[in-house]
Formats: sequence, C-alpha cells, structure tokens
Amino acid sequence: MLDVLRFVLQKVLSKHKIENIFMESSYRILWADDEIELLKPHVLFLEAKGYAVTAVNSGVEAVEEVEVGGYDIVFLDESMPGMSGLEALAKIKEMNPNLPVVMITKNEEESIMEEAIGAKISDYLIKPINPKQILLAIKKILDNRRIVSEKTNMAYQQDFQKLSMTYNDIIDYEGWIEVYKKLVYWEREIDNTEAKSMKQVLEMQKQEANTNFTRFIKDNYQGWLDDEFDKPMQSHELFAERVFPLLEEENEPVFFILIDNLRYDQWKTLEPLISPYFRVNEEAYFSILPTTTAYARNSIFSGRLPSTMAKFDADIWAGEEEEGGKNQHEDEFLRRQIQRNKLDVSFSYHKIFSHDQGRKVVDNFNQLKQNDLNVLVYNFVDMLSHARTDIKVIKELASDESAYRSLTKSWFEHSSLLELLKRIRETNSKVVLTTDHGTIRVQKPVKIKGDKNTNSNLRYKQGKSLSYDDKNVFVAKKPEDFYLPKSNVSTSYVFATHTDFFAYPNNFNYYVGYYKDTFQHGGVSLEEMIIPLITLTPK
Repeated sequence: MLDVLRFVLQKVLSKHKIENIFMESSYRILWADDEIELLKPHVLFLEAKGYAVTAVNSGVEAVEEVEVGGYDIVFLDESMPGMSGLEALAKIKEMNPNLPVVMITKNEEESIMEEAIGAKISDYLIKPINPKQILLAIKKILDNRRIVSEKTNMAYQQDFQKLSMTYNDIIDYEGWIEVYKKLVYWEREIDNTEAKSMKQVLEMQKQEANTNFTRFIKDNYQGWLDDEFDKPMQSHELFAERVFPLLEEENEPVFFILIDNLRYDQWKTLEPLISPYFRVNEEAYFSILPTTTAYARNSIFSGRLPSTMAKFDADIWAGEEEEGGKNQHEDEFLRRQIQRNKLDVSFSYHKIFSHDQGRKVVDNFNQLKQNDLNVLVYNFVDMLSHARTDIKVIKELASDESAYRSLTKSWFEHSSLLELLKRIRETNSKVVLTTDHGTIRVQKPVKIKGDKNTNSNLRYKQGKSLSYDDKNVFVAKKPEDFYLPKSNVSTSYVFATHTDFFAYPNNFNYYVGYYKDTFQHGGVSLEEMIIPLITLTPK
C-alpha cells in the first residue's frame, strides 16, 4: 500500500509542476503618487518581475483608472495635492470594496494610520520605501495563497514518508493519537490550498492509517477493558478522571459541555472562535465500542461499561431489543455516579436540540451559577449528520469533510453555545468541552445477514447468527469479554472498520445508493474513536 501511495504522490507532484509553468504573473498594478517620476526605478523593477504597472500623478486619476477597471492592486500615496490619498481611498472602496489598496505615506501620525485601517486598506508603508518592500506587499496580498499552497504541498511531501513509517511501526495509543492529529492537521492545511492537489494522496494515507489502526484495536481493545496493560482514558472514566477532580479544586461552578458527534477536525475548526476567550488545554480520550450515543454517551454519564449498566442500572438502561430512545436517563446515570463517588455537589442537566432551548439556558445563566456542576448536551452536530443522510439539500451543503467542518463552524458562530461560553468566561469558571464519539464518511458496503431483531445501525450489528462477507470486520463473539450486554446466549457484535458500512442483501442496491457517502458512527476508525477532550480556563 505504501508503494501505491508513493506512486500517486509522484503523479500528483508531476501534474502540479506542469500546472505551475502556466502560473507566471500577469497582475496589473495601479500606482498613484504626485512624485511618480521619482519612483521610476521602482516601476522598472516591478515590470522586470513580470507585473504590468500603470503610473498616475493624482488621486483623481487613480479614481478614474479604477472606474475603468482591470487592476489587481493599487498603491496610493496618502499626501497628494487636490484629492488626498484618503479621499481617493474612500471613492475606490465605494466603487470596488474588494480591490486591495496599499497606502504609502511619510506621515507616521497614529490618527492617519487608524483612518486608513478603518477604510480597510490591505497594507500600510512608510516612506522612504525600497523596491523589495513593494514586492513583498504584492506577494503578501496577491500571491499569498499560491505561495502558501506551494509551501504546504512541499511540507506535506516531506512529512509523508515519516508519517507512513510511524503508523506502520508498532505504536501505542499515544502514538495513534499523534498520528490522527497529524493527519487532521494536514487535511486542514491542504484544504486551504488552491488546487487541493494533495487531497487524493492524503485520503489514501488516511485509509492506510485506519487499516493499521483497526489492527491495533483488535489487538488491544479487550486488554484495555480488563486493565491488563497501559491504556488510554475511555468513556466510562471521563468524569472520574477529568470532571470530579475539578469539582474538588474549584470554588466556581464547573461546566461540562458535550457536543454530540463532534470529530477532532471539527473541534480544530471551532478552536479559533473559542481561544480569544479561554486558555485551551487539549487532550484526547478513546470512545468505547460501539461508538454510538446509546453506548458511549451513557457510559460517560454512568461511569460504567454497558454490561455493568445493564446489570446494576437495569431500571434505566434500555437494551437493543427495547422500544424508545436509549438516552432518556443521562441525568439519572450522572446522579448515581456522583453518589457512588460520595460527592456532595449540586448539578443541573440540560439537553439542547434547538436555538430556543439554548437561548433559555443563556437567559437563566444566573441560576446555573448556583450549581457546583452544570452539564449541557448540544445535539446540533448529530442532527446535522442525520439530516445530511435524509435531506438532499443538506447533503449538497455538506458534500465532504471540508464542507461538513464549514457548516459546523457556521452553526457555532451563530449559536447560543458561543454566547454561553462568553458568559461563563465572565464568572471565571472552568469548562470541560468534549463529545461522545465521532463519525466517518462511509464508502464500501459489506453484506450482512441477521434475524429480524438485529439492530439497524450501519457501523455495528448486534444479534443472533450474524453472517457477513468481509474479513476486515471486528467481531465480539463473546460480548461479555467486551463488557457488552447479551440479549441471549448466542448474541454477538460485529463492528465495521475502515470506511465500510453494513447492508442487507434484500434491496442491496437501493440501500447502498441511499447510504453510501454519508457520515455514520458505531464502528472502528480513528475518526470515531479518538475523541477531543478540552479544558477551558477563562483568560
């Protein structure tokens, strides 16, 4: 597989080099200065670099040239007789708000700088200037994306071999966390390049990484549950290891916020919106299997693994065979966990499905401050993934991981959750922000057969006499070894891996056409199992 990746990488790089041959600059520059003749050497320098420069002597001429159009950037002297640079700037921005303008001035007064910045200039240069300053301004404004793209592609090419060698070696769970973070880093960096020419290579590298990660989980997961050797923090340990210690340390309330179905790459998209208000401490933990709300999230709030919940919390645990929702008692699970840990704390629990519900939480913030612990579950991202499956327009809007991240960011920017975080910051309270599991975009159908009571999830199946045609699945023939409840003596669990999803032979083609390329969870993958765990401390 590594040889195939290298071959694809070389083909992409060759194509990228050919495309760059045709990317020589043809930018048109307008330069307005009442002493433009004295700047002739600068103009000749730029023309020698391949730029077309039009030089004018006044702000009036600059405005007239912009009105004609066709310029990519304007250099504007601030102090010109007649129409000043600032007056010309206002008229230029009125005609073409997106045209980059660089203000050049001898005046270093702060008020002039602020007025120019307020008019949305792209750069500000102080005379005397030299040709290299002008060239740097052009490259920073006009060539920034191309230069960044080229440097990103080159850096990924250099890291490609090292990353592949890392996940092909025997590494521990901490190594896998770092591999996943590195893959997400490159995914987001490549997403910001112009042609996204490395996207195909990265997707193949992610697939190879997930193949090795599946092997790692098959070898280690049961041992983690049995505490046989070094293991990561998992769902059922989250409150005991990260939340309860804060309750004992802090005088202010602690807020536990769970955004259902939030992947690590989505968190990295939200981080820049949160970091202006909080110091961010980022960790990761591993979701238990199945990576679903019913199992992983109940495990978080109960502090127990599923078979233990089914045994000791039978009155509130809803099994696969039972009707109705599986997450109706999270607050009671948490209350019992707090009691078992002998903590004398008051807490509130809120599950938020809509903006109005979130708005009410913000409006009642003063009440939340009276509690030691406030737990808030936001379901938007989970609803988005389900809507993407069922609603065509959402599928178009979230066509791939990049668009999925963008929609998540747009929601968060305008959500009551961001407003709530700003209110929390004012109280000096700490926040634990996390999720219960991630999702993966599924591609390959795997045929499976089971009885009529087999569950409907696409990434795992639980039932009697399950049969399937793929050796890559992860099988729990004895559920008790994986702390999973059994409906009867012949119950087993089967987990999809890679980008696979289960489909029944009946209506197979329709089923595949409907669910292929949708975001699903429940199985084994880096995206589903490695979970962001963030502690926020107000700045």
